[in-house]
Amino acid sequence: MKIRRSIRGSLFLMGACLLTGMGAWAQASSAVQQSQVSTDLAVTYSLERSELAPGDCGCFWLQGGGVDAAVTFWKGLGVAASFTGGHAANIAPGVDVNKIAFAAGPRFTYNAWTGHAAATDQRRLQIFGQGLFGGVHGFDGLYPVTSGVTSSAGSLAIEAGGGVNLFLTKNLGVRLLEAEYVRTELPNNASNTQNDMRLSFGFAYHLSARRRR
Repeated sequence: MKIRRSIRGSLFLMGACLLTGMGAWAQASSAVQQSQVSTDLAVTYSLERSELAPGDCGCFWLQGGGVDAAVTFWKGLGVAASFTGGHAANIAPGVDVNKIAFAAGPRFTYNAWTGHAAATDQRRLQIFGQGLFGGVHGFDGLYPVTSGVTSSAGSLAIEAGGGVNLFLTKNLGVRLLEAEYVRTELPNNASNTQNDMRLSFGFAYHLSARRRR
């Protein structure tokens, strides 16, 4: 009988210790520092330098605009997606260029400056770099093919570069500059490749939400 009571007492003590430990663990878990997931949106005006064919610079500038969005998950790492469009008139007699592109891929974002110590100062400087992959569609133009010419064509697209956002408030800011290398493979009666440089400027919006780790 004494042995049974001893066993029961030991089990009761172990159970009490277990419950106490679980309660302490739950409190510690609820106090774990929260990590932040953020979303950045931008609307931009863009200039893209291109050429009729590599090595023979009948160079021209497409003008247009774009929108992009990025979600940052962990320590600056996240994903981004962009949609852009551009137009150039009379790159050759009676020939225009129009194209739209969509691309997505990884982005790394770094807060280079976070304003002054004042609690009301929400300014910060944000720098990002990215590599995006997608497709491009050219239309209302002239694209040489084996059977002659066509008014539209499509190809894969690669975009690599980065930019700088200056946020003047917690949410609103400007995209001071975005510079990207853009490679496409639309037919041009030569190498059928384009190696362009795109510059963009515009407005940015930042939204953050907290989640528990």
